[in-house]
Amino acid sequence: MDLADGFLDAARLVASELVTNALRHAPGPCRLELTLVDDGVEIAVSDTGEGFPTFLSRDPLRVGRHGLEIVTRLCDEVITKPHATGKTVYARLPLR
Repeated sequence: MDLADGFLDAARLVASELVTNALRHAPGPCRLELTLVDDGVEIAVSDTGEGFPTFLSRDPLRVGRHGLEIVTRLCDEVITKPHATGKTVYARLPLR
């Protein structure tokens, strides 16, 4: 696997995890935006939910619910910003 393949796999995984969280935890529609930045891509998912993503305590026996852990491991920065109709989660994935 070359660098481009690894980056694309990571970008797909991050986008999938963020969209899945939005669909699972927010009552309305969501929006996915990908923005090229100098050293990678910013993946932004907006939804209508009021709650912010939260980390669960470490539990190696837990099945599932590891999406946010995966996203933060792959990305340089993950931030959540509220807006009038919900929130947007921004994840910056570096090209490595």
